[in-house]
Amino acid sequence: MKKSLFTLQFILLCLSGSLFFSSFNMLIPELPGYLASMGGEKYIGYLIALFTVTAGISRPFSGKLADTIGRVPVMLVGAFVCVICGFLYPLVNSVLALLALRLLHGFSTGFKPTGTAAYVADIVPHDRRGEAMGVLGFFSSIGIALGPLLGSLITQHWGMQAMFYTSSGFAFLSVFILFHMKETLPGKHRFRPGLLRINRYDIYTHHVLPAAIVMLFSVYGFGVILTITPDLSEHLHVSNKGLFFSYFTLSSLFVRVFMGKMSDRLGREPVILFNIVATMLSFIFIAFADTEFKFIAGALLLGASVGGLTPAIFAWAIDLSDKNMLGRSMATLYIALEIGIGVGAWLTGYIYAGQIGNVKYVFELAAIVTMGAFIYLLYYMITGKRVAVNEFAKREI
Repeated sequence: MKKSLFTLQFILLCLSGSLFFSSFNMLIPELPGYLASMGGEKYIGYLIALFTVTAGISRPFSGKLADTIGRVPVMLVGAFVCVICGFLYPLVNSVLALLALRLLHGFSTGFKPTGTAAYVADIVPHDRRGEAMGVLGFFSSIGIALGPLLGSLITQHWGMQAMFYTSSGFAFLSVFILFHMKETLPGKHRFRPGLLRINRYDIYTHHVLPAAIVMLFSVYGFGVILTITPDLSEHLHVSNKGLFFSYFTLSSLFVRVFMGKMSDRLGREPVILFNIVATMLSFIFIAFADTEFKFIAGALLLGASVGGLTPAIFAWAIDLSDKNMLGRSMATLYIALEIGIGVGAWLTGYIYAGQIGNVKYVFELAAIVTMGAFIYLLYYMITGKRVAVNEFAKREI
């Protein structure tokens, strides 16, 4: 008999994640224009890159703390940072202050998702990890889809300040839910300053390195779309700059759970490989999108491929992890994610340089970088040590 996946704790985790992702994604379509209004057009690539810098820097700390003081406190810290930042954005009045605030805001994603991934690994059945990550991704994607759409709508009708405060409100609801969740880490410790000392084993764990390398190359393109699609939307006369993100994310909803289940049955690597190819083709399609219809079609194609890719990578990383270092293993994976997105955002801003004619080069490069994930994973499948999903389950029983 299959163990139930939809426990109260798992449902609460999904709801909290949905609100959290909606909170900080509200800002994405409007921040480039907000920065430009301050005279900072040339720093557009830094909006995402700086956010990912502190997210990446904080991962070793959040991973170690998740394995020592508990999963829930780490999630609470991440969500509470979003609450604070939502109230600080209306107070900034210079390019430097806005970029500094993006650095602070990045700590939120450095903590909340790390604790969440470790918590999921604690509570879900071993043979349903892919499905669990798909369901969690489904709820997170709802937040990612609604966030930009709501952010633009609120800004259009009530202004930027109302949007910032709404972002803070969503984060507060995420915090409220977390207060009602039970800790899953056995033998947790009290926090002490010494826990903030980290070594190289806290920065990365070698067990999950294959998954981290695939993640690094495959999410480069996400930094691209976060940075450039607001301007491309405006060029193609798409009035709501969050529309691309909404179609992208809604498309991913329809495949996440299915692909997660497929990775439980067929193995992680084949499912990941298939979706990497689909992601590459999607970037090539978007590179030549010159109408609103093609632009939205590209969002749908890319969303479906990324929606199939991410739950399988996360489940694969959990499979590879040392169960006593789940927090640090998830931190390793997220560090790779932040580096990939951050480099993608920074290079996009540099190559794009405010010239709409450079858009195709940006997306073509995204396809080439994604090919790096394909080449590495294919090499790993041919030469690496591969273990079937059911063997991971047996190993932990």
